[in-house]
Amino acid sequence: MWRDKLSRFGLIALATDLTIEGDAARLLPEGCRLHVTRIAFDNPTTAENLRKTGPRLRAAADILVPGVELKGIGFACTSASAVLGPKVQEAIGDRAPVTTPAGAALRGFAALGVQRIALMTPYMQEASDLVGDYFATHGVGVVSRHAMGYADDRDMALLPPEKVIRFALDSDHPDAEALFMSCTALPAVPVIEEIEAELGKPVLSSNQALFWSMLDIAQIPAEGPGQLFKVRTW
Repeated sequence: MWRDKLSRFGLIALATDLTIEGDAARLLPEGCRLHVTRIAFDNPTTAENLRKTGPRLRAAADILVPGVELKGIGFACTSASAVLGPKVQEAIGDRAPVTTPAGAALRGFAALGVQRIALMTPYMQEASDLVGDYFATHGVGVVSRHAMGYADDRDMALLPPEKVIRFALDSDHPDAEALFMSCTALPAVPVIEEIEAELGKPVLSSNQALFWSMLDIAQIPAEGPGQLFKVRTW
């Protein structure tokens, strides 16, 4: 296995995701490099289309800088990872630790001691419930679910910051210990700290949780937005 002094990560993104690489540039510290490949994705974000990503993961993982040591591999789709569950790891294999946004969110909730969340998504309600049900199945209380009603992740990526903030604030619930903003296409990372300041509780997003978890598993210290980046599990 070829190695160098940089900490290299792999990422499998959806063909239509306009947000993930920009967020990665914000969140990965100096000394880290991200290598991205993409898989076909058929909008709208229905359960059927999300399941279709599963068989495409192995070939994508195989062309991520072959022969180069990777500290981790991320699959950048929250709703698909909720639908596929452990099948993501099975498809990608054991070349490096595999992280998904849904699994990273669970890891983040545990690290923050959060047991009840409010869920905000840009999806149609069907896809929103797939994510909410995944969390509930894994022991997290989802006390509210709010969906913006978009069917195409390219539209989600173009939402202005003020609309993301407003909907996030409206999605909170007094019984929630944290707010989770789902979807790797959602431009949420730049507004996390503003929303946290308004709500007075942790706010997590898919991309924030994904890269925090990948770095935490690799034991690489990093700074980033929100209370999540202040915690370590090692």
